[in-house]
Amino acid sequence: MAVRMLEGQEVSPVNTDDLELALHGAEQRVLKIQTKLHRWARDDPRRRFDDLFNLVADPAFLLVGWDRVQGNKGARTAGVDGRTARSVKAEQGVGEFLDGLRLQLKDRSFRPLPVRERMIPKSGGKSRRLGIPTVADRVVQASLKLVLEPIFEADFRDCSHGFRPRRSATDALERIRIVGGRGHHHVVDADIKGFFDAIDHDRLLEKVARRISDRRVLKLIRKWLRAGVMEDGTVRTATAGTPQGGVISPLLANIYLDELDRIWESTHGHLGRLVRYADDFVILCRTREQAEEALRQVRALLEGLRLELHPEKTRLVETGLGKQGFDFLGCHFRIVKSHFKGRCYLFRWPSRKVMNAIRSRIRDLTGRRRWARMKDIREVIRVLNPVLRGWCGYFRTGNASDAFVAIDRFVRARLLKLLRRRGGQRTWRPGGRPFRNRDWPHRRFVTEHGLFQLLGTIRYPGGLHAA
Repeated sequence: MAVRMLEGQEVSPVNTDDLELALHGAEQRVLKIQTKLHRWARDDPRRRFDDLFNLVADPAFLLVGWDRVQGNKGARTAGVDGRTARSVKAEQGVGEFLDGLRLQLKDRSFRPLPVRERMIPKSGGKSRRLGIPTVADRVVQASLKLVLEPIFEADFRDCSHGFRPRRSATDALERIRIVGGRGHHHVVDADIKGFFDAIDHDRLLEKVARRISDRRVLKLIRKWLRAGVMEDGTVRTATAGTPQGGVISPLLANIYLDELDRIWESTHGHLGRLVRYADDFVILCRTREQAEEALRQVRALLEGLRLELHPEKTRLVETGLGKQGFDFLGCHFRIVKSHFKGRCYLFRWPSRKVMNAIRSRIRDLTGRRRWARMKDIREVIRVLNPVLRGWCGYFRTGNASDAFVAIDRFVRARLLKLLRRRGGQRTWRPGGRPFRNRDWPHRRFVTEHGLFQLLGTIRYPGGLHAA
C-alpha cells in the first residue's frame, strides 16, 4: 500500500546569498529527513514511499546536491550544453540556477539531456565509456540520490561494499582477508561482462518500484535512462544500461544487484561468502567442489538478471600456501607464512598491475621534458607528494611494506636522475664536489626537502569483523 508523507512540509527557497550559512541549514534539514526515511524503511521492509518528488525539488536537497556536484572531481567537466559548475557559478549564480531547477521540476518542464560520451583509457590499450551528464542533471540526480539512498540502504546486504555511505573498498578487502584467513582458500574471482551497459531498464524500474510508488520519481529515472548518449554530434538512444559517470548510477547499480546479494545469502550462503564491490565480486569457499558449484549457481542467478559473467575475467583460484592467489580492487591476495610466528595468514599487497601503474605515473611526473626549467628539486616533490599520499592512503592498511620500499626507491632513483641531468645541478653539489648518488640518500629528500615517504605508514584497520 502506498504511503503518503511529508505533505505540507515544503519550505520557501533557501537564501543562497550566504552559501556557507545556507548550506549548513540545508544539510541539517536533509539529514533529519534522511534519518526518518531510513527508520521507516528499516522498520517496515514492505513499505512503499509516495510523495518523494517534492523532496527532490526541495531547496535544501537541491543545495546539498549542488554542493556534492561542485565539490566532485568532475565539476570542471562540461556536459553536452558546454556548462561546468564553475561557469554556472560565475555566469548565472548558484541561487538563480537552483531556483530555475526547482521551478522546472515543479512545473514538470525539466528534461534530462543526453550525456556526453568520453573514452577513458585502461591498461592493455583498452578503454571504457564514461558518460558525462549536464550540471543540471547532475544536481537533480544528486538530490534524488539524497532521497532514495536512505530508503534502499535499509535493504542492502552486508556483502555489498561499493558506493555506499560509511563503506569503502578497505571494508571489502578486510572482509576478504578475515574470511579467507579462516579456511576459505578456494575463490570464485568473478566479473560481470559490460555490467553498466547491460542493466535492463524495465527490470531496474521494477526493483525501484518495490519501494517507491511516486510515479513522478519513476518517470524521472526512466527519462535519465533513456536520455541517450551524444557521440560525434549524434544522439544514440539507450535501450539498456546506465551510463557510468552519472551521480545516481552507482545507487541504481546496487539496487539492481541487491537481488543477487539477497538470493545468495538466503539460498546459497552455505557454498561460500560473497563479497561484492559494484560489479566486481568474489565468493570465498572452503573446498574446490563448493567453488565449482558456487560458480554454476551465480552464473544462473545472473542469467535471471539478464547479465553474464565475463568469460576471460572469471576464474577459480586458490589462495593456499604456494598457490597463485588472486587480484581484487588493486590488491593481490595470497596465503603467506609469517616470518615472526611461523603461522600462515592471508596477506594482501598492491598487485603487479597497480605497481606498474604507479611507476608509470611517477615516471610521467618526473620526466625530463616536464622539468626542463626546474630551479629546485622541491618543485618536483611538491607535485609528487599528493600522488604518493593518495596511493599510500589506499594501500597502507595491507601488507604493503615491501611494495612501499620498492616505490620509495623508485622515487629516489627518478629524483636522482633529474638532479644528474639538470644543467643547474652544481647548485646542489655538496662542497662543489662532482655529483654523487650517495650524497643524496632517501632520508635527505625526506627531511630536508619534504618528500613524502611511504615506508613506516602501514596502519591496520580496526573494528572490522566478518559477519
